[in-house]
Amino acid sequence: MWWRLSRPEWNRGQGEGNRKAFRKLVRSGAEPGVLAYADGEPVGWCAIAPREQYPRLDGSPILKPVDAQPVWSVTCFYIARGFRHQGLSTKLLKAAVDFACSRGAKIVEGYPHDTKKATADVFVYTGLASAFRRARFKEVARRSKTRPIMRRSF
Repeated sequence: MWWRLSRPEWNRGQGEGNRKAFRKLVRSGAEPGVLAYADGEPVGWCAIAPREQYPRLDGSPILKPVDAQPVWSVTCFYIARGFRHQGLSTKLLKAAVDFACSRGAKIVEGYPHDTKKATADVFVYTGLASAFRRARFKEVARRSKTRPIMRRSF
């Protein structure tokens, strides 16, 4: 819910309130992303939706819009601990692209981290640039040394 809410809204709902808001979103019929399964159990998630559903992006000087084109945004990943570092992020990205395209997207955009030094998984929840490159995304802007904006167009 971080990207979907203003900071005051996020702070008010911190913890259980934000979990309830996300459950309500899912129960409404919205499809806020794609899931990865192993042996019938969910092991990964990638958040994707039209950018306008993520108002917090517009408030960031680093992640503000590149142009006026309508895009779908990949904003968050979760990979279960035992499934990390196995290429699941790239597979989720490809599934997210297919999902967005099936709903009319012409551009999918992401905001990964691009750093040479080891970073704890918890700090790269928006993904790694290497996974985006493997999923055929191209860098279109970089307003920060470690945060490119990457796109895949159709």
